[in-house]
Amino acid sequence: QVQLVESGGGLVQPGGSLKLSCVVSGTTFTPTVMGWYRQAPGKQRELVAAFTSGGTINYADSVKGRFTISRDNGRNTVYLQMNSLKPEDTAVYQCNAKIILRNYWGQGTQVTVSS
Repeated sequence: QVQLVESGGGLVQPGGSLKLSCVVSGTTFTPTVMGWYRQAPGKQRELVAAFTSGGTINYADSVKGRFTISRDNGRNTVYLQMNSLKPEDTAVYQCNAKIILRNYWGQGTQVTVSS
């Protein structure tokens, strides 16, 4: 019954911005860990940004200074603000949430950066 639904992906020009959202539903429990991953064709899935269980934030080196992860007051939604986008950022972006002891994944949203 737990679902993660991403939104906000699309086509953007280099240097542009997008904001992704991931909404968690179907549970009364607050996710303890939430993060964003991405996977480009022919490449392995990589962590983009995530809140740790200790309350800190981890960013991939390639996105530091450009991307910002955040969550709402109810802690059922996580966002990824992406600025200064590059063609190398093109990928399917997928959110992840840990609730109790289980990991849940969204379907993913496509981000394409091109002129």
